[in-house]
Amino acid sequence: MKPEYRLHYAPDNASLVIRLVLEELGLPYETVLVDRRAQAQNSPGYRALNPGGLIPVLETPDGPVFETAAILLWLSERHAAMAPQPGNADRAAFLKWLFFASNTLHADLRMLFYPDKYIGAEKADQDQLQTVLRQRLHVHLASLDQAAAQRPAWLGAPQPSVLDYYLACQMRWMALYPSQADKSWFVIAHYPSLQRICAGLEHRSAVTAAREAEGLGATPFTSPAYANPPEGSAT
Repeated sequence: MKPEYRLHYAPDNASLVIRLVLEELGLPYETVLVDRRAQAQNSPGYRALNPGGLIPVLETPDGPVFETAAILLWLSERHAAMAPQPGNADRAAFLKWLFFASNTLHADLRMLFYPDKYIGAEKADQDQLQTVLRQRLHVHLASLDQAAAQRPAWLGAPQPSVLDYYLACQMRWMALYPSQADKSWFVIAHYPSLQRICAGLEHRSAVTAAREAEGLGATPFTSPAYANPPEGSAT
């Protein structure tokens, strides 16, 4: 029987978050590689699924869903898992931080990784932008670490939430990208509560499955190495 979910992915892209959640939920799904080296994300077929040409897209019984936070929220509601459900007193706080991770943290990461898309090709301008962004990211991470230190049921609990996986992936990317840059600005130990979340996730079977599928290495969140995927490329 054909799985009801089809994940359009590229290794170590935002689709990794969705793969981890699908694995954690124990849902059958199939994957379709979006070959970034061939610019497949800009093909007419892919743009028909996501007009913005961004990865991931999750094909569902309700049609294709794009935007990472939207997919996470949709999955958590459809399967009543990995997030406080509507009516739960924790719902407002969870949504606040989920969209902070998406609209603030992830948005700044995209500018850090792809400054040319936002400020042009001038190296001095890119360096200045990246310096500002690193300072902002420290502030964002400090806020998230403080929230995680309170140990709410939806952040760093024994049963992971979709937000846990989203943040762990973003911590991974901060340690690795952009590949040519000085990485000394990011030290995971400076955020002990987020580090605890990352370390706890690494032992889960969902992470083992994702590591093998995308070539992520033994410690993908706490001490990450560049992906060595069996197919496709992270960039």
